[in-house]
Amino acid sequence: MILTIDGRRIGYDDSGGGGVPVVLLHGFPLDRSVWDDQLAALAGTRVIRIDLRGCGESESSDGPALMEALAGDVAGLLDVLHVERAALAGHSIGGYVALAFFRMYAERAAGLALVASHVSEDSGKNPNADPAQRELAASRDAQAVRLETEGTMDAAVESYLPRYFAPHFYRDQPNLVERARALMQRQNPRGCAQLVRGMKERLDSHDLLEDVRVPALVIAGAADSYLKPETLRDTADAMRAEFVLLDDVGHLPMWEAPEKTADALASFAQRARG
Repeated sequence: MILTIDGRRIGYDDSGGGGVPVVLLHGFPLDRSVWDDQLAALAGTRVIRIDLRGCGESESSDGPALMEALAGDVAGLLDVLHVERAALAGHSIGGYVALAFFRMYAERAAGLALVASHVSEDSGKNPNADPAQRELAASRDAQAVRLETEGTMDAAVESYLPRYFAPHFYRDQPNLVERARALMQRQNPRGCAQLVRGMKERLDSHDLLEDVRVPALVIAGAADSYLKPETLRDTADAMRAEFVLLDDVGHLPMWEAPEKTADALASFAQRARG
């Protein structure tokens, strides 16, 4: 489905029903379908899945897709759907958007979940950041330019696909890797270039953690090449969140450990409903 929020088309789906919904926000460069494997476990919960700008059915940003603008899209969509409060769960960049939403609309956040996501600013601004994060940050400008000038998703696929999964998946489940490749390839290159630029400008969110007074969840992959599990455990401790560490899982727990990820989200949704 598509709604127009502040003049921009935003793709979403809504399972309907009552109670506090869970809003699922996907990672980069993906779309809302990445959550398909979790829907059955969330059957008793109203689930709203949203495509970030430039992904899926959502229109691209006119300039850098700042996390605050993406959070505004979420709030605008919830307004149209007459949803006052929702629990937000964000994967990777979706986590950055969930944090921006919490900063801007804390009274509307009934829960906060980070799935293979973290609270630090872009590593280009932090010389003490993890080397994997510094490498990713250093490539953002060139990646955005390639996405725009080439008009394909190749630059993003080349950067992200080889590191998205735990190493054994590339050997043991090549079909899953190709599924991810196809999902990445169908996104809008120019829209994704603006998402890359928006990620570069994101704020550090450590200051928010002590203010989290709603049910919270942090899911980490023990083999995530981008994020150290101990860093995410520290985040979970700071926000008094449930911490779920998934063995032999990389940066895409929804596909690498779909049942365990679904169970964690279902428990989070239940706690957010009160």
